[in-house]
Amino acid sequence: MKILLDTHIWLWYSLGNPKLTPNLKAAIEDPNNELWLSPISIWETILLAEKSRISLPPDPITWVNTVLTLFETREALLNHEIAILSRQLACPHQDPADRFIAATAVHYNLQLATMDHSLIATPSLQTIN
Repeated sequence: MKILLDTHIWLWYSLGNPKLTPNLKAAIEDPNNELWLSPISIWETILLAEKSRISLPPDPITWVNTVLTLFETREALLNHEIAILSRQLACPHQDPADRFIAATAVHYNLQLATMDHSLIATPSLQTIN
């Protein structure tokens, strides 16, 4: 299975957050699954740290670079088609980061690992939770 990790799922797994469902933890740890991560998730993570909504010691940039080295994922590159698709999806909310992540999953034909009910409700989006 090819899985795109939503930002909060990547963070929950990396930080050992108990909110991560056993199903998602098993999917992430299954060596047969291919894990993907959007650059938008990196941007969102650093932004959350800058706003003091999360703590990433010793600093956000070092933390992100360390996790990217230790936790292997494929980079889901952004492109013009994803930008256009992000506005065409019937996504219930207008959060730009979530729309980019949803469009990325659709574009690359990935299942999105998320607990976000708005994304789960997006008709053309395959999700795992």
